[in-house]
Amino acid sequence: MAAATDNAIHPAFEKIRSHRIGTLNLEVEEYRHKKTGARHLHLAADNDENVFFVALRTFPMDSTGVAHILEHTALCGSERYPVRDPFFMMIRRSLNTFMNAFTSSDWTAYPFASMNRKDFDNLLSVYLDSVFFSKLDPLDFAQEGHRLEFDKPDDPSSDLVYRGVVYNEMKGAMSAPTSQLWQNLTSHLFPTTTYHYNSGGEPDHIVDLTYQDLVKFYKHHYHPSNAIFATYGNIPAYEHHEKFEELALKQFDKLDIELPVRDEKRMFAPMRVEQGYAVNEGEGSENKTHIVMGWLLGHSFDLQENLEGQLLSSVLLENSASPLMRALETTDLGHAPSPMCGLEDSNREMTFVCGIEGSEPERRYELEQLVESTLQKVVDEGISQERLEAILHQLELHQREIAGDSFPYGLQLIMHAISPMVHGGDPVELLDLEPVLATLREKIKDPDYVPGLIRRKLLDNPHRVTLTLRPDENLESQHQKAIRETLAKRKASLSEEEVQQIVERAQALEERQLRKDDDSILPKVGLDDVPLQMPEPVGSYDAEIGATVYARGTNGLVYQQVVLPLPALSKDELLLLPYYTTLISELGCGDLDYLQMQDRISAESGGIGASFTAKGRIDDVQAMSGYLIFSGKALARNSAALTRLLKDVYTGVRFDEHDRIREIVAQARARREQAVTGSGHALAMGAAAQGLSAGAWLTFRLGGLEGIRGTKALDKSLKDEQALKDFCASLAALHDKIRNQGRQFLLIGEDGQLAPMLDDLKACWQNDSGETSESWSMEPVNYNTREAWLTSTQVNFCAKAYSTVAVDHPDAAALTVLGGFLRNGYLHRAIREKGGAYGGGSGQDSVNGVFRFFSYRDPRLAETLDDFDAALEWLRTEQHDHQSLEEAILGVIGQLDRPRSPAGAARHAFHNGLFGRSPEQRARFRERVLGVTMDELRRVADTWLKPENASVAVVTSPDNREVAEGLGLAIQEL
Repeated sequence: MAAATDNAIHPAFEKIRSHRIGTLNLEVEEYRHKKTGARHLHLAADNDENVFFVALRTFPMDSTGVAHILEHTALCGSERYPVRDPFFMMIRRSLNTFMNAFTSSDWTAYPFASMNRKDFDNLLSVYLDSVFFSKLDPLDFAQEGHRLEFDKPDDPSSDLVYRGVVYNEMKGAMSAPTSQLWQNLTSHLFPTTTYHYNSGGEPDHIVDLTYQDLVKFYKHHYHPSNAIFATYGNIPAYEHHEKFEELALKQFDKLDIELPVRDEKRMFAPMRVEQGYAVNEGEGSENKTHIVMGWLLGHSFDLQENLEGQLLSSVLLENSASPLMRALETTDLGHAPSPMCGLEDSNREMTFVCGIEGSEPERRYELEQLVESTLQKVVDEGISQERLEAILHQLELHQREIAGDSFPYGLQLIMHAISPMVHGGDPVELLDLEPVLATLREKIKDPDYVPGLIRRKLLDNPHRVTLTLRPDENLESQHQKAIRETLAKRKASLSEEEVQQIVERAQALEERQLRKDDDSILPKVGLDDVPLQMPEPVGSYDAEIGATVYARGTNGLVYQQVVLPLPALSKDELLLLPYYTTLISELGCGDLDYLQMQDRISAESGGIGASFTAKGRIDDVQAMSGYLIFSGKALARNSAALTRLLKDVYTGVRFDEHDRIREIVAQARARREQAVTGSGHALAMGAAAQGLSAGAWLTFRLGGLEGIRGTKALDKSLKDEQALKDFCASLAALHDKIRNQGRQFLLIGEDGQLAPMLDDLKACWQNDSGETSESWSMEPVNYNTREAWLTSTQVNFCAKAYSTVAVDHPDAAALTVLGGFLRNGYLHRAIREKGGAYGGGSGQDSVNGVFRFFSYRDPRLAETLDDFDAALEWLRTEQHDHQSLEEAILGVIGQLDRPRSPAGAARHAFHNGLFGRSPEQRARFRERVLGVTMDELRRVADTWLKPENASVAVVTSPDNREVAEGLGLAIQEL
């Protein structure tokens, strides 16, 4: 069937063009739907992970979050599938490799990916109906967007409160200073266009959105004439067109859709703005100010402009040897460069941003002077040809690399192409960079080219905003007080009839949430559709040097790792590892200082780094082993240079650059603190699990909440010269211990590249075999935890953890299925739909032998902890159908079979082997998953998840101190 339709064109569509991109191994085909004008970009590739994506241009002109709330509500039921929650139901009935929806600043998209054709067609049917024929039930708007409710929904004497999933999601998102920084900066850079507003929604404005506004926005924007379809994979475009036409497009005529698409009005003088952000009372405000400068540049969809913007950003900010980044890292005006630094090219017009964090408000003028003088110096002195060649080398490498380990590769390509399609540019040009890179190579030969860009786009560009975001200890309490007063005033003005309406709506919503819909109308895959286990890549072993070699289709890139068992380390040495691995690629090496080394890394590779990995045995999570890995990637032509680079860093990295080490620790502190509001659920789970196994303890101490607290303390201590010297000496001693270890190698590349790679490796390492000393191990860890970690957040993250089993234990499979079963059947409804949290769930972590419950961006605390226990009670006492079990099993299989990039699959196979995760063990686990029964789920829950054995941790605000103490949680200050 496929072959016959490969070149046919569906009568409802016209083909605009076809363009082969050799570097990406795909054919780009562009089509237009004749009747509605809907556009379709098809990336035809020999890949059975097929991707579907439909985007609608959405240009909100306020901060009520209308586009974001619509994205949620559109997925809550449609004409053909009038069930309450087809999106989450399909997640459970599918073998998808990706399912989601996104709201960007000027488009909303609904993507999914699957490797199973039946599953792909099922999801396509549901997605098209959800987008173009959505029901938009007012109760779904109340649940997903916002609603007024009494604190006790059936008790009008209790306080009036705001509830809603998006409302709480955005309260969590906007708790982060970096989110406020970006939103405030863009609102001033774009005073008159859609980018002025927060497309996700400002919590204080979300509550102004009416249901009628939502429906009006849907009718205006969600029409095929405003739609861009994109697909990737080996399903021919013709077959997509048959489905698009049959399921949606034939029912529409062309519509002229007026959208406020225009360029921003230009400012004629730079602007300075100062605003506050909330920090905890008593926390102090010293060195907590963010100062950033932002410029408005040209069109993102003009490829020349776009690449000049990227070139400019790379010249100035790519690494520590780049002049502006170096100035921001070494200045005493702040602790670290701002995380905002760089080029933002997803909007219609691009922005370039630079700045610092950890400063004081009055230093804004000094920062402006520093930035302006640095830019002027670059203009005066120019940029070396070698540096510019290295930057183009990086652009080529990023263009060629097949990613896709966390996000389907096809979806990544589509996301690159969507911005020009939305704004009127050429998606093919943006995907096929080779010709433009060739043009740029010619242009950079002119020594005035880059200085001219800096002068024109930055120094002489008056459309510039300097934003100072200063800490305010009273802001949050004033904000909460204002909300309480508004709600109290609102409550006092309610008529009896309005009170009754609020109570009745809460009741109707709860009834709707508890209603069991007839989900048989939704398509599904079953266990008989589950494919056989995919064969994993097999490497060959070269015993002479100890290298495992994988031949993979890597599109002209090579990957290399030096892998060594961790030597016996003291606890103090162990706690140094995160700093050691962070610093490896940031310091000098041999005769080169760190600036020269940054240039060398950029010119010779696609980046190098170090990491630490540790796991228990497949039958005992407490029996730990660990490895240190030095990694790098490069274009094949630089394969020999990559080998030498890794060898030099491994043997000769310098820990004598004290000021540099001090800078990197300050930057690490800033990044780790900022991660709390985005990763609070993972941090809470890590804190809850800390005492249940050696691996969980290690995660908590090195990368979790205790690790963040440790980094803050270290950063503070390094202000003392002697402490800094001692720290650097201990890193150097640790390095000496590590580099004497025996080692093995991992090489990944295309067939013809591997033999020379192996020869280079042998030549480079021939006289340096190392010696294997006593290996690292850990004492078993076993204690319970009850903690509340206080930080600046408007929402909570709750977790409970139980000690369970290792991956090869017969109960591991049932516990893994149980995680999805509890989430699908109970936790999603209780925590997200009824509780208003952005997310919640449970899962088995067989690496560390723990089962964990969690909630994410959650307005509740004690009630959510109770819901975790109630889920187990529901499992024991309710009747459960076979389909719910099958859906939970499908979910686990989907995760096990998730595809990886060619290099990622090889890396995964190799590292599994290091820790005894053989193909036989994984096949055994998969078989057990497919055979799990309802009785097993109840048995493993009764055996391992006894509520009295739970460890608990929450991440919450200081306002909840008394609540946490009342729950018997020990208070931890972050």
